[in-house]
Amino acid sequence: MSGVPSRRVFMWTLAALSLAGCATLPTLSTPEPGETWPELEPLLSVTPGREGLSIRVRSQGCAAKSDFVFRVDRKNGRAVVAFARRRLETCRGVEGEATLSFSYAELGLSARDRIVVANPIAPST
Repeated sequence: MSGVPSRRVFMWTLAALSLAGCATLPTLSTPEPGETWPELEPLLSVTPGREGLSIRVRSQGCAAKSDFVFRVDRKNGRAVVAFARRRLETCRGVEGEATLSFSYAELGLSARDRIVVANPIAPST
């Protein structure tokens, strides 16, 4: 066997590198002092996934993604994301939680980003 890689080895390497690029996810980082804003809506959790971020919020049963806005500020090589309600819930459903999903593309984030969520994280009660 010669020291020159075969075409098959080259193709397998290219395929592996391509798949590795697809599997890369943005990193959810711990906020530094000054990167959280306690006056924002407390989130119950933030979950990074393959396609985007999912946030869990308190709800009276009618919380919708369209009720929320977000802002992304880039600071010190990190993407600081803040979520806020556009309008208060006025329905009178059963108090609970809602999970809302935002794609990375929608948030303007890429697979290389280190993400910090500025909202406080409050445990569910």
